[in-house]
Amino acid sequence: MDCTSEIETVRIFDTTLRDGEQSPRTSFSYDDKRELAATLDGMGTHVIEAGFPVNSDAEFEAVSDIAAATDATTCGLARVVDGDVEAALDSGVDMVHVFVSTSDVQLRDSMHASREEAKERAVASVERVREAGVEVMFSPMDATRTDESFLVEVVEAVSEAGVDWINVPDTCGVATPTRFGDLIRLVTAHTDARVDVHTHDDFGLASANALAGFEAGAHQAQVSVNGIGERAGNAAYEEVVMAAESIYGVDTGIDTTRITELSRTVEEKSDIPVPANKPVVGRNAFSHESGIHAAGVIENSDTFEPGVMTPEMVGASREFVLGKHTGTHSVRMRLEDAGYRPTDAEVTQVTRRVKDFGAEKRRVTVSELERFAREIGVDRKEEVRA
Repeated sequence: MDCTSEIETVRIFDTTLRDGEQSPRTSFSYDDKRELAATLDGMGTHVIEAGFPVNSDAEFEAVSDIAAATDATTCGLARVVDGDVEAALDSGVDMVHVFVSTSDVQLRDSMHASREEAKERAVASVERVREAGVEVMFSPMDATRTDESFLVEVVEAVSEAGVDWINVPDTCGVATPTRFGDLIRLVTAHTDARVDVHTHDDFGLASANALAGFEAGAHQAQVSVNGIGERAGNAAYEEVVMAAESIYGVDTGIDTTRITELSRTVEEKSDIPVPANKPVVGRNAFSHESGIHAAGVIENSDTFEPGVMTPEMVGASREFVLGKHTGTHSVRMRLEDAGYRPTDAEVTQVTRRVKDFGAEKRRVTVSELERFAREIGVDRKEEVRA
């Protein structure tokens, strides 16, 4: 497969510690945050949104300590409220991410503010962060449901105030890749700031929308490990990074060999299980049971794996699962790995037992496989005489 060239640069802004922690029933301890930040930093993540400093003294301390300990750009979130902005600045982060709702429904029923008030607060907050000499990002929250003319008005206003980054959030996950790409092109046409995207997964389109944002000229995407976050979550770190690396052929600078390790750590700390069929990091991502698939992969992994993404690239390993759909190729390989030297007839007999056992929804372990081999009388390699 030829790599496409729609995307030139991919920067990763990780919000696992902020939006990820906003997942219902999820809370990271101070030690959890420090450990995750250290891993993200060590992998080469460009920006780590460490938290919401004004939220509590404990949150402020964690954000401040992460900012002091990491090489990555650290970011603190703030509403367009003086206390929030000052707390973020006091925490010592490299970037302050200020946000205000811009959609009419959120302005009316959540912010209880007019369009003009929202714009004025946005400009004032950007100016305050700039005055402090800190990099500033602005988000028009619910951008994908905001009147386009007003969105442009706000983007132009904060751009004149000197904003460094415009984040375009699909707060309710209602964008589609084509529409989102069009929106990013609209925003980039009205600002000299770099553009960042934040996509939610309510319809399973978050990673696709993030990549569409890159194709349309965005420089950076906000992601979370395992896609955790509000409601159905965010664009997944592992999906966006590996799609950029393997499908688009972009060097993100991320150490992808630690992705599986990172995913398992977040799974443990967040107590949100990773589905077995989750792309890249799910336990089935590089597992094969079907006889046709397994036989092909044994011959050449490109047959039924993406080819451009190997398990080794993400720090995982390939697994051939034994069960109802297993074929003789897998059984022979597993028997030989266990030290047996089966004949063709014996492989056929063991395969039949594996299929029958698996059909009863029972897990076929290596111990079960060896039991079948012993019952049939398969010779071990050391038992074979020259």
